[in-house]
Amino acid sequence: MDAGIEIRKGRTADVFAIGRVLVETWRATFRGLLDDGFLDRMSPAEQALRHMERRNSLGVGHFVAIDRHTGELVGFANFGPARYATPTPVGEIYALYVLPAYQGLGIGEALVRAVARWMVEGGTVTLLAWVLSTNPNRAFYERLGAAPVETGIVGIGGHRYEQVAYAWRDLHLLIARDAGAV
Repeated sequence: MDAGIEIRKGRTADVFAIGRVLVETWRATFRGLLDDGFLDRMSPAEQALRHMERRNSLGVGHFVAIDRHTGELVGFANFGPARYATPTPVGEIYALYVLPAYQGLGIGEALVRAVARWMVEGGTVTLLAWVLSTNPNRAFYERLGAAPVETGIVGIGGHRYEQVAYAWRDLHLLIARDAGAV
């Protein structure tokens, strides 16, 4: 990962930048895959409020990626307990987004590894990430050792889309692959 990027825990003051990153990334990634009208109506301020509500939920955390040269928040991961009931503790990455200009630099991987370490420290060794089946970046999760384990349907903007759950069954393996990037 670029040494000019810092990964740190998210702060309350980050939520508006998180909203901006989410909207910019969704518009760049999902244009033509999701309803364009929905994407055009997305508001960074509304997304910031959603993430503020999540941030205040028990067990939910954020890691952010900051460009040290500009001070700009360029990516984030939002995570916590799995939203669906499981027999053992399972974590979930609810959102993982990096601005398009910063993709391919190892920032997403560094964010996932930060989440993995946080989960393991809390006693959770399995992690899920739900991804739209049409997401052109699905291979990212596979490159990091996650495997598709389940499919489902998600409602977005009044439409239904297929999604795929990727799982890391043993986060120790993901952490062990870390070459000290963060």
